[in-house]
Amino acid sequence: MESAVIKKKVILDVDTGIDDALGVILAIKSGQCELIGITTVNGNVSLGKATENTCKILDFLQAGATIPVICGASRPLLRPLFFEHRIHGEDGLGGALRDAKVLTQPRDGFAPDFICEQVLARPGEVTLVMTGPLTNLALAVKKCPELVKHVKEVIFMGGVVNGHGNVTPVAEYNMYVDPEAAKVVFHAGFPQLTLVGLDVTRRVLLTEEHIDELGDTPIGRYVRQSTSDYMDRSLERNGVRACAMHDPLAVAVALDRSLVKTQRLYVDMETRSELCDGQTVCDFQNRLKKEPNMNVCLDVDTEAFFTLFLGALKA
Repeated sequence: MESAVIKKKVILDVDTGIDDALGVILAIKSGQCELIGITTVNGNVSLGKATENTCKILDFLQAGATIPVICGASRPLLRPLFFEHRIHGEDGLGGALRDAKVLTQPRDGFAPDFICEQVLARPGEVTLVMTGPLTNLALAVKKCPELVKHVKEVIFMGGVVNGHGNVTPVAEYNMYVDPEAAKVVFHAGFPQLTLVGLDVTRRVLLTEEHIDELGDTPIGRYVRQSTSDYMDRSLERNGVRACAMHDPLAVAVALDRSLVKTQRLYVDMETRSELCDGQTVCDFQNRLKKEPNMNVCLDVDTEAFFTLFLGALKA
């Protein structure tokens, strides 16, 4: 008799817009991880809308009874609110599930507290996958510094080290929204901290051909509707009608590390610049003489990613 597969224990921290939702769907449909909970944070949309969208996705997948949703920070540590409605729509899901009745409700509690409690209850076992601003994790570290020693790994979607930003010329959105939180996380001392940035996420582009593979199914129709406007804006800006799979790739890295190539490097966060706030500064040449503090994704196997992603969603 074959032994049961031990699933990786995961907490997702999301600001549920279009690609966060696809990441949640991948995590659940893959069957490869035990989702201890989903924590929500202000980012693409307000905390309330991010939480509502997360609950809608769980309802859509009929998973709301088994996966708790816990609300977190409603604003960055120091900065004013900055939403991404131009990308994700006013509702955050590109109009998909707009009329869906919300059945799942968030549990009582505060996301940073939940993260601390769950990690300390399972030392060395929990992987945190962060696909929004890092506010919740920064607050958790500040409240519970010993958290750092007991997390298995932190994987976060954010930043760009070899290219241009998507909010400013140098800053990626999640880092730009709360650079002070990112700086706390970068310097917290996590033994395994992995940056999944625009360098690799821009190479995993969901196209109409990929969506066609999902067929005329509830998930296929959801993906088509939620990404349609996003794809149109990509065509206008980049000349390619596609949806960059920023957050699903971070989830996929948690499921299969072989999808990406990483290098251990020192990375810091710019928080006091007129032009460069939110920039992830990566010291490729060790000019700062600092010990590397994270694994930086520099390449990705795009074909393998879509094999995993589409296979999970078709299951």
